[in-house]
Amino acid sequence: MVAFYDAVLAPSDLKRRESVEAAGPAGVIWYMEGKRCPQFAIRAPFDGEAARAGNGVQVSFAVSDGHAVEACWRAALDAGGTDEGEPGIRVRYAPDFFAAYCRDPEGNKLCFVHAEGL
Repeated sequence: MVAFYDAVLAPSDLKRRESVEAAGPAGVIWYMEGKRCPQFAIRAPFDGEAARAGNGVQVSFAVSDGHAVEACWRAALDAGGTDEGEPGIRVRYAPDFFAAYCRDPEGNKLCFVHAEGL
């Protein structure tokens, strides 16, 4: 899954590094320069059980502009993800809410979004 997210997040402002055990189970995190906390992490579950996609769970990535929304979504599909909604305006959320949806190869739902104020 790390290779999938490396490809998907390459068009975003997030950078990858290995997590430290003191911060939780071993894994990989993606962070934004100048931010204290990671924006996204892949780690072993705290309970030691197998990881699985959550029902009704969605991971959303706020990106810099509409081009990044399209690039991340396209990268996800190219890396083995499945389409859940092409890039476009979703007025039910906000007049400028530009988003695209997909699922990663393990079935987790993802959203890439740009809107003022995010």
